[in-house]
Formats: sequence, structure tokens, C-alpha cells
Amino acid sequence: MAHEVIVMKQPQSVAPRTVPHITTLLICRNTVLHAGLRHILSDTPFALADDVVDPASDISAFAGSEPALILLCESLSPDEYLEILEPLKAQCPAARVVVLADHLEPNAVVRLCEAGLNGLCSPAMDGSSLVTALELVMAGETFLPAAIGLALLEQLSRRSLPDAQVVKATPIAGPAGRLSDREARILQCLMQGDSNKMIARQLDITEATVKVYIKSILRKVQAANRTQAALWAQQHLQHSG
Repeated sequence: MAHEVIVMKQPQSVAPRTVPHITTLLICRNTVLHAGLRHILSDTPFALADDVVDPASDISAFAGSEPALILLCESLSPDEYLEILEPLKAQCPAARVVVLADHLEPNAVVRLCEAGLNGLCSPAMDGSSLVTALELVMAGETFLPAAIGLALLEQLSRRSLPDAQVVKATPIAGPAGRLSDREARILQCLMQGDSNKMIARQLDITEATVKVYIKSILRKVQAANRTQAALWAQQHLQHSG
């Protein structure tokens, strides 16, 4: 009579995955929005502080909490945002500041970015997109809605129209001539506000490969971030033909 032999293996212990902890402060008097953000950011690296921060309060105690994120979710005028943003950056220079708003004009956004704003997100964004945008900000990127970016590019294009006409008659020299076809394609995607994931899907490559290409592009066009690279492309790539 045949017998079955059952071999019992000892379960192997699996080391818990280390999730980066990002101290996240919230400036928001809207209790509904506060509750929604707390739900969206649960089970993410963004550890939302228990209490809502008052804009006038001293938050210098968080200066050593790196990385740190400050979410500003108040419907204010550009000048009021500046009055809050400047002291925040002075108290916590390393903190990244993101505003949740959808009423700001492009020129106002430029002023805020010059004062240290690191990101602008729409309150209408779905949760996963918001988390992705915040992750990009914490990775050193400046995140702006596509509509704002396109409006800024259009303004820049109108201001530089005489120069653009000269460029059409003169072959492009310098970094544009050293960009590969793939790098030029990725730059066009950056101009459209595409995320790394969207670019990877369009070009059928991995997100890690996209990051490598973007790093190379930033070096070649001497840009500090993808927004500056998109502005550079608006002035050069579209007129290279």
C-alpha cells in the first residue's frame, strides 16, 4: 500500500519592507478636505500630523524632520499665499511646500515658485495622482498642473516670437544638436506635462529608464528640473525643423 509523505517546511521569516517616513504638516481649515486628505494619505509614506498647523505658528521644531512636506490647503490670494510661504520656508528651509488650489493664474504661480513653492495640485485630483505628485515633489521635482505649464509656455512663446523667427532661419546648435531622437521625444512629453509613468507607457520603456533619460536631458540643456527643461524645449525643439 502506497503511503504519501508530507514534508513540512519551517516558515521563513520575511523582513518587513522599510517604508520611508515623511513628516507631513497640513494647513487647512476645511474639515471635509482635511478628512479626505487624511484618508488619501493613509498607508502611504506621508505621515500626516495629528493637528492642523496654524499659518502663524512656529514650526521651526520640524526643521530637522527631513524629509518634511507642508500642504497648504487654503483658498487665498497670491499675496496671502506669499505671506504664508515665505515664513514657512524661512523656518524650515528643507521642507517642501505644496499648495492645493485651482484658482491661481500662471503669473501668480511663477511668483510663488520664485518664493519657494515646490508644487501646485488641484483639489479635484484623484487620490493616486495626488500621491504620485507629492512623491515627485519629495524627489526634488517641481509639480505644476498641465494647464498651468501650457499657459506659461504659451506666454513665453509669445514673448520670444522675434527670437523664434530668427531661430527658424538658423540651424540649431549647442545642446539641441546633441539630443538623441529618444531624448527629444521625451522632451516633447515633458512639454505636455506627462508623468514618468505616462512617458514609459508611450515609449514602451521602464520608468527607471525614463528617469535616466531625463537626468541626461537636464544635464545637456543645463536645466535644474523638468519644468525648466520643458521651457527650454518650447524655445528650441519646436523651431528646429
